[in-house]
Order: sequence, then C-alpha cells, then structure tokens
Amino acid sequence: MRIHHLNCISTCPLGGRLMDGRSDGILERGSLTCHCLLVETADSLVLVDTGMGLRDVADPRGRLSGFFLMLVSPDFREEMTAVRQIERMGFDPRDVRHILLTHLDFDHAGGLDDFPHATVHMMGAERDYAEQQKTWLDRQRFRPQQWNTRGQWRTYPGGTGGPWMGFDCVRDLEGLPPELLMVPLPGHTHGHAGVALRHAAGWHLLAGDAYFHEHEMDLRNPSCTPGLRFYQWMMEKDRDARLGNQERLRELLRGHRDEVTVFCSHDVAEFERLAGRPAGVPATP
Repeated sequence: MRIHHLNCISTCPLGGRLMDGRSDGILERGSLTCHCLLVETADSLVLVDTGMGLRDVADPRGRLSGFFLMLVSPDFREEMTAVRQIERMGFDPRDVRHILLTHLDFDHAGGLDDFPHATVHMMGAERDYAEQQKTWLDRQRFRPQQWNTRGQWRTYPGGTGGPWMGFDCVRDLEGLPPELLMVPLPGHTHGHAGVALRHAAGWHLLAGDAYFHEHEMDLRNPSCTPGLRFYQWMMEKDRDARLGNQERLRELLRGHRDEVTVFCSHDVAEFERLAGRPAGVPATP
C-alpha cells in the first residue's frame, strides 16, 4: 500500500498560541490541521477521514453550527477539500471506494457527500450515539446535514477482532485488505477509533482525536497547550477512557517505536513532518 497525507481544511481556533503552541500571540487565531490519509491499495483508493467537503465550503452556515464556525473559523479553501486534492494528484475520485472514519464530528465527516458511491466504515457505537443528538453540543458537532450517504455506512462492534500491539482491534473490514484495521479509542466520542495501516515501512496509526498535540505523546513529560487541554475537556464523552487511551498510546510507543508511527488529526508539526510539505499546501502528483 502507498499512503498520501492530506490536510483537508485547517481550522483556525481562537486563542492562537494557547491552542497550537506555534502562533506568535494569543490574540490571533491559531492553526490546526485536519489530517486525512489517501491509501492506494491493489484495486482501489481508500480515504481515512474526509475533513470538510465541497458543500461545507459552499454553504458553511447551512451545514455547520454557528458555534463552531465562530470558535474554530475553518479556512474554507476548495482546493484543500479531499476530492479536489485527489483530482490534483491525478486520481479519479470515483476510485475512492472505501472511507474509514475515526468519528463523525463535523470536521472529519464533512466530505462524505463528495464520494457518494464509497462504502463508509465506522464503529457502531459512533453511529448510534451521533444519531441520537442527545445534547446541545452533540447537535453542534454531529451534523446530519453531512450524512447523505447513510445508506453506504457499514458499522462494527468493538472488541471482536483480536489484539493488535496491546489494543483490541477490528479486522476483516468489509471489502478491505487485512493491512487496514480499526482500533477502538473511545473517549473523545463513544465510538471514536484510530485507523492502523501496514505498509512497507511498518505500521501507521492515525489516532484521530485521541490526542491533539504532539507533546501529549512525550514519554517522559507529556504536555498539552492550555487551549487544547480545555478543548479536549469540552468535547470529551468519557474522560477516563480518553486519558486512559492516551496512556496506552504512549505505552505503544515505548514498546514499538521502531514498528509504528503514531499521529493525530490536528497537530500541524506531525502533519508537516509526515507529508513533507507545509500544511497549507495541497497535495501534488
């Protein structure tokens, strides 16, 4: 398999340096990525998360909540949507036959409509809870306006696929090669999962929103910016599970650093290190 790293529309949260640890000050907006993966398999393309899509760019107020538009002010650029980057790379978006979702938050699932024929894989707990729309914050983060492909969704129970480096995982994803796994990492949402991919250089694990800042994976002194620490607290569904899974990810790195590369969805430094280009630049052929 061949892996391409895509930033599918950055968000620009209030707080600047307090959020990303990189901006010059705290009165400007910061910058976070939406780190997605395009995977070339033997017979198709697989997308891991979609970021925000064309319809979000065209009609943000009709698709997204005013609360999050104010809070994170997405950098709506059509050329940064997954579908446009895939076209720019010379691929046919119709060859994206599978999408693996870490979770259904608006900034991860907004591009589903751009791939109407793709089978969408996620944890069953994620679909079930998101559809309930229980709380005010749930209704801001989980946006049914983005879910027009629900007939293409395939869901999986947790804890049924066997072990992977100390984690339970979901194997045998329908229509996908065995080198692709879903790794349940609940906490941020009830059905949140990472996606593990095996290729020639070893394993990659996109941990989604299990953590937000690269220093949270420091083995000796894990830390996070105060703004992102607050944001994670605000968004979490199960604090004990979220913090427990962060520690489990650090244990994974302690024992398997030479075998697996772990990265999250929103850290700019991680994205630029793996993609080899600035986060604001779309992928090229």
